[in-house]
Amino acid sequence: MGQLVQKPQNRAVQRLWRPGGTFVPWNGFAQVVLKTVGVALACLLPVVGVGWTFYHNGPGPNPVETLLYETGVWALRLLLLTLLVRPLWQALRLPGSFVWLRRTLGLAAFFYATLHLLVYFMFDLNLDLAAGWEDLTTRPFILVGMLAYLLLVPLALTSSMRWQQRLGRAWARLHRLVYGATLLGALHFLLLVKNPLATLEPWLYLGIWVGLMGVRSRF
Repeated sequence: MGQLVQKPQNRAVQRLWRPGGTFVPWNGFAQVVLKTVGVALACLLPVVGVGWTFYHNGPGPNPVETLLYETGVWALRLLLLTLLVRPLWQALRLPGSFVWLRRTLGLAAFFYATLHLLVYFMFDLNLDLAAGWEDLTTRPFILVGMLAYLLLVPLALTSSMRWQQRLGRAWARLHRLVYGATLLGALHFLLLVKNPLATLEPWLYLGIWVGLMGVRSRF
């Protein structure tokens, strides 16, 4: 019989405690923190690139459209990457947990989706609530995009380990909403383009989503 290991009482030490009764070595914990920070900084590169372009080349003829496109498309790309993490990690048989990577990419996607919504509301609508309601009720792609964002809100709010432990199995069921949010994001993009049959990009993202759903049951 193995020796029963008591859970430490110190709260700082408890953060390094695994539910199975083993310690996460400090160097392993530090590596996860450093990798998380590195991925988060990498996720900021697109918005930094847009700012750099605006600064050196000017905002262009339609800066609002540029900002809407960049923030929206990166939110969708990061959501797809979030869904890709698990099958790719397990297919490559990578060691360790991938939860930190999914959480970081998911929060980055929510960050870009929030920027997308703010740009639309502040610069496209000029904070006009009446115009926003009219768009919501008369333009299907706005409604679909808003539904996608609303699905992401509870996922971002409950993304921490504390919420995962508090919700238990319900946490996993709740976070399956990311599949629906990603699909709605791809449909939002498809519906807003003027000629969807001649535009490849939204179809590409939709196809990636379908492919990820196809391999989901295998992982």
